[in-house]
Amino acid sequence: LDVLKAFINALLDPEIIQNLVLTLRRVVLGVCIAVGIGCSLGFLMGSSVLAMKLIDPLLNPLRQVPVMAWVPLAIVWFGLGEGPTIFLITLVATFPVLLSTVSGVHGIDKNYYHAARSLGASSFSLIRKVTIPGALPDILTGIRVAMSSGWMSVI
Repeated sequence: LDVLKAFINALLDPEIIQNLVLTLRRVVLGVCIAVGIGCSLGFLMGSSVLAMKLIDPLLNPLRQVPVMAWVPLAIVWFGLGEGPTIFLITLVATFPVLLSTVSGVHGIDKNYYHAARSLGASSFSLIRKVTIPGALPDILTGIRVAMSSGWMSVI
């Protein structure tokens, strides 16, 4: 009962609520930026072999660096405050979205593209009607992983 009382008192403390809202805002902002970057690069890399060959060797080594190694650089680049925190959340959350988007685009059966082209679909229609809906389940999975990674990187 003492633990339950302490938990309820903590939830009613305005300072804790304020800090929780601040942290939630940082995570949501970082993940939104990561979704924009990850989906854009993921669609590009997933649909173009040349883009995959050019971008993947640059991003793969960055993905292997632990988040704690980025902390000093983030502070130097963005100063103190919200900048380094949002940068680190974005960095950690970008890779799950990117990898899942590439996987989702690669997983679309080529027959869907052939069928759409034979029915006269433009390039924009292919992206809108075939690529995005076909890759969406994988992208949403990547966003779920990115959100949990973002929360972990806050700590």
